[in-house]
Amino acid sequence: VSTQSTGNKLRTMNSLILFVLFCLPALILAETCGGNCPSNDCHSCHCGTSTNFLNIADWCAKHSWNQACCQCIMRHESGGNAHAQNDNTNGSSDVGLWQINTVNWASCSGGVAPCDPNTNLACAIKVYQWGGNSFRLWSTCGECGCC
Repeated sequence: VSTQSTGNKLRTMNSLILFVLFCLPALILAETCGGNCPSNDCHSCHCGTSTNFLNIADWCAKHSWNQACCQCIMRHESGGNAHAQNDNTNGSSDVGLWQINTVNWASCSGGVAPCDPNTNLACAIKVYQWGGNSFRLWSTCGECGCC
């Protein structure tokens, strides 16, 4: 075996090791967003790769909606993770405590993902108002008996 052949094999092996150490974890994190994407199929991480669990009751109490419904909706939507994300089959994404859809971002958060809990709350209040001051626009409202 020539030294040139051995050198090429070592470079190839080093490249493979670097891929496994650096690229593979990044690919895995992109799909799970560090635990923020429970479906494990997110294409990007709008709210980052660190979780941010907050007290559901405290955040629901910041508005005068039905507290039991709000808490049920938030438990089903994000589990209280302000960085939660779901990518939908139609290509849209839902983010944050109340899982605000990309369709609403322009109207409530300047077109950016409402990952900040206060911004997500402001968006949730708008969506609640657009639904006739009800939770009917959330897909989980039926499970919570709040439509």
